[in-house]
Order: sequence, then structure tokens, then C-alpha cells
Amino acid sequence: METAASSVETLKAKGKHKEDPLWLKTQQLIIQSENESKERQSGTESRTTNFSTMYGRDLLPAKNGEENTKQFLFEVVHILLNYVSKSFDRNTKVLDFHYPHQLKDGLEGFSLELSDNPENLEQLLVDCRDTLKYGVKTGHPRFFNQLSTGLDVIGLAGEWLTATANTNIFTFEISPVFIMMEEILLKKMYEKIGWPSEEGDGIFSPGGSISNLYSVLVARYYRFPEAKTKGMASVPRLVLFTSEHSHYSIKKAAAVLGIGTENVILVKCNERGKMIPSELELKIMETEMKGFVPFYVNATAGTTVYGAIDPLSEIADICEKYKLWMHVDAAWGGGLLMSRKHSVKLSGIERASSVTWNPHKLMGAPLQCSAILVREKGLLQLCNQLCADYLFQPDKHYDVSYDTGDKAIQCGRHVDVFKFWLMWKAKGAEGFEVQVNKCLDNAEYLYNKLKQRVDFTLVFDGKPEHSNVCFWYIPPSLRELPNGQERSKRLHEVAPRIKAKMMEEGTTMIGYQPQGENVNFFRCVFSNPATSKADVDFLIEEIVRLGNDL
Repeated sequence: METAASSVETLKAKGKHKEDPLWLKTQQLIIQSENESKERQSGTESRTTNFSTMYGRDLLPAKNGEENTKQFLFEVVHILLNYVSKSFDRNTKVLDFHYPHQLKDGLEGFSLELSDNPENLEQLLVDCRDTLKYGVKTGHPRFFNQLSTGLDVIGLAGEWLTATANTNIFTFEISPVFIMMEEILLKKMYEKIGWPSEEGDGIFSPGGSISNLYSVLVARYYRFPEAKTKGMASVPRLVLFTSEHSHYSIKKAAAVLGIGTENVILVKCNERGKMIPSELELKIMETEMKGFVPFYVNATAGTTVYGAIDPLSEIADICEKYKLWMHVDAAWGGGLLMSRKHSVKLSGIERASSVTWNPHKLMGAPLQCSAILVREKGLLQLCNQLCADYLFQPDKHYDVSYDTGDKAIQCGRHVDVFKFWLMWKAKGAEGFEVQVNKCLDNAEYLYNKLKQRVDFTLVFDGKPEHSNVCFWYIPPSLRELPNGQERSKRLHEVAPRIKAKMMEEGTTMIGYQPQGENVNFFRCVFSNPATSKADVDFLIEEIVRLGNDL
């Protein structure tokens, strides 16, 4: 008997999907329904345990709870494996969109409400399945919405193991293996930056924003160590600099640390979103003339929207001239250091005082995985340590320098290193290089395709420096309209309207935003190695299909 999936492939080969896109969408919905029905049936048929009469109290550490625990976890793994398979299946939706009120009200037996009484394990399994069903498949090859995409199976295994170990990475005492893995990974990252592996310092933190916060904190301590004990009243008015296209976390760091957002000076960028060094130097001189104290410059290696890389060597020259701390926010661009072809774009990063690098972005590690890297060893410890007696006793029977938790502003710290370490084991540096190169090849492919079309306009000319490609779709109704306020107003509405349709149909996802004087445009980013050039072609045609009648 021919299934919907096999009939789709047969008719696609004959070009049916090009003649009637609506037919293709209908068939894909039928396939999804068939697959979900098979999944439910296979899950029920394979069971030997009745979970409707069992509760969490029947699992370990309950007496004789081992077999129940095994059966329950087998079912959970079955759900997870089905989801992993679907994430790579182009016949499945990227998302099954529902509005907030629908999720709040409950869907087909899936309720977010919590009761005072326990629910049985059968309901928990349904909840696990539905949580994934109504979420977004960020590992889908046609998910282009964020900088963090893809689903690395080795990294996933690492995250499962990490959750099973359920330990805290603040002392060697309770996390010996993970502490050593963190040290090894950090040394590899120092080497890729260009620092001597024995001289750098660092720690994994909960995301790039916190890593950037660390950079400002350490820079302030380096210049004014008394701020740690006496506060901001003991130091002059401090000023820091970052580009107008940089990540908002730099301003947030200034707010959190009491420096103040008004003391964050935004430096002009060129049309590609790169900081203009002469403008930076001008701002520094203006600040000094006012009697304020400049102390820190943030250079970005891979801006969020344009993917721009600031001229690091020129900025380093200015920082040396004025004795300023140079931080490089390479949360997005750090992965380029794994590629011999593209690492040259970050030339000058080795002169930075600190670097933020997020392996959960271009390198594909599961969220979250971010590191703050500091060139001078010992600064993180001096800046943050408070020597809590119940954790960091100096008379332990091992080398207490491996009790790294006092370098962090946190106490409890999640283990983010094992999945990354396991991925490096599986791929080697060469495997990461291949992955990074493929992502940038896909970006160049999209750029070249769009450049040849009259229904798309690139936000700026020139090949993408990173894997970001920014563009407008121009529907037929706007193509003959002259440039001006009316055209800009109508063009501003195109991307959000297409995105709304896109999410409701669930076929793909891509981000949009305005930037400066540019009205809303699409930003496509590539960090998923599962994405192919055929997926890029699909994205283009899907935007056209959804936006042609606007």
C-alpha cells in the first residue's frame, strides 16, 4: 500500500509540487498525522508496563523501584529518539504553532496547570511528548531563526550524561573529571586565540551575556581593584566603548555593575556594521577632555544582525595607545577560529585582554556553552574570590588550585563542558573546521542566489563575512513603487507578515528586524551542519510563496 510519504516523493519527482504548492503542504500535513499516529501506536504496543496506575513514588529510590524506573526511562528515551528523528526529517514541521492563550487554556489533554495531587506516569509521558510537539524544532535543517541551531547527537548524549551526573562544577572535591575537562578545553581555546596555553585563564559561564559581564568586571578590577571592596564611590567616573551594532549585553553589564548605561559610549559603524577606529579614538579623546576615565573597549567579532567583525588589529593599536582593556565579544564569531580558511578574519584577537566565545553557536554545542577567556592568569580569581570556608578550604589533601569555583560570580555552576569535550573527541579540530566551512558556504550560496534575483534586495553588497545574510523580499506590488516614505512604510510590513504566515504553517523559520535607518529585513543565519543548499532553495521559494500577494 502506497503511503502519503511515498506518493509525495513520486509526484515531487514529476514536478507536481512546483505546479501546486498548496497540494504539497496538504500532503505534508497528512504525512505528519500518519507519523504521529504510528508513534502513538508503536509506543503503546511495545509497552509491558501499565503506567496509568504508577506514580513518581513508585520509581527509585522506592523499594523494588528499579524495574519501574527502567521501564519509565525506556519510554522517555523512546519519546526523545522519535523527536530527534523528526528534527532531521524535512517532511515534518519546524513548529506546530499555537498562541499563548491556547497553550495556557490547554490542548488535547495537555495542560500546563499544576495541581496539589500527583498525576500518574502515563500523564507525565503524554506531557513529555506534547511539550516537544508544541515546541520549536531548533535542530530542523530549515530552522534559520537564531544563531544557535542544529542538534548535535554527540552533544546531546553529553547533555544527558551531565544531567545524570547532576553535580556542581565548583570544586575538584565533587567534580574531579569535569574540572579537568574544563581546564583542557580552555587551553585549547587559548591556543586557537593565539595565547600561550599556560598563561591564559577562563571559566565556562551561563551564556555570552554573562561572559561579557565578566569582561567588564575584570577590566574594572584590573584598573581599580579597590572597587571590589569600596564600591563605585571609590573610583572616578568610568566610561567604556562599544560599537552601535554590538550586543546589548555590554550596556546591561554597565547597568548591573553600577557604571551606568549613560557611561557606555556607542561608536559609529560603517555600512557593513564594523566599528570605525577613527571614531573610537575621537570618542576616547572627547571622554578624557571631559575629565572622565575611559577603561574598556568592546570589539565585536560577529555582530548579531550583520555578522560584522570589527577591525581588531586597529582597535588593539588604539587600546594600547590609551592603555585600555580590549575585550572581543566573539560569542558568534569565535567558531571561525576553528577554520584555517576563515580564522584570518579574526586577526588581532590574540592582542585582546579578554574574549567571549560561545561554542553553542557556530560550533553547534547544545545550549548552553559559553566561556570567558582572560589573557592574564590569576585575574579572575583575584577579582571574584571570597574564600567561603565551607567550600574552599586551603588545607585539603589535593591541589586546591583545581577548586575553580571562586573564580566565578556564581556559587552553584552547571556543568557545560562535558558535551563540548565529547564533541571535540568525536570530531577533532578538523571536524569542527569542516562544519564551520559548510555553514559559511551555505551563506555564500544564499547570497549568490539572491543577488541574481529581482524579487530580493540585499541590505548591503559584498559577500557575507560570517554566515549572516540580510535581505528584503520585494513583492510584486512594491517593485514599481519609487523609493520614498510610502514604499519604506509598506516594505517595513512585509517581513513580519511573511514571518507570521511562516510560523502558522510551520514550514520554516527565519528572523527579521530593523537596523538603524533600514526598515524590517530578513536575517538568515547558518550554524546547522544538517542544512543543505536544497534547504536554502526551499527557504527562498517559501518566502516568495508566502509573500507574493502582499
